[in-house]
Amino acid sequence: MAPHVLLYSRTTAYRHESIPDGIKAFTELGEQHGFTVEATELPAAFEGQELDRYSAVVFLSTSGDVLTDEGRANLASYHRNGGGFMGVHAAACTEYDWPYYGTLLGARFARHPPLQPGTLVVEDTGHPATGHLPRRWDLIDEWYDFRTNPRSGVRVLATVDEHSYEGGGMPDDHPVVWCHAHGGGPVFYTALGHTGDAFRDPLFRSHLWGGLESVME
Repeated sequence: MAPHVLLYSRTTAYRHESIPDGIKAFTELGEQHGFTVEATELPAAFEGQELDRYSAVVFLSTSGDVLTDEGRANLASYHRNGGGFMGVHAAACTEYDWPYYGTLLGARFARHPPLQPGTLVVEDTGHPATGHLPRRWDLIDEWYDFRTNPRSGVRVLATVDEHSYEGGGMPDDHPVVWCHAHGGGPVFYTALGHTGDAFRDPLFRSHLWGGLESVME
């Protein structure tokens, strides 16, 4: 039986126009790599059913409060029991009032400068999300700043070179892709993915697949 991935993209704050492109990208990755994607924006997906049937849960540019109390409890239980979690882009702008989510993800969004080109610097090539990338990768994104630097609690896979764009707020060390083991389950987060074009880029799709693969049971 093919693995199932729950892809969640509910927003109660800013909504990214790239969400449909992201859903399409993950669906096509599933067809390519042999897993089934269940895309939803319904909080009920986390209520009254066993999340254990999913090999991973992905938050795709979610924003604001997107879960009920029951959903939060079920997601925490799923993850503590070994379930994998992946966050993409605005997943860091989600559930600000739920402390567990902040530690799960590793850092929370603070701000970003205008959309512009910048240079991603791959720091760790030993992960499937970054091993295939050029060591310096020029691309267009929003280059999120975070409220705290996650480095002390995660494995940083890539940073952004703040000399390559204007308006960065983490000049000494600016992680944008990382992974860690939180509680009982694996976590992967990438701050990339603002534009629809990103999800049509084969290199970025491989980045997504590497991240997802690393958290799937």
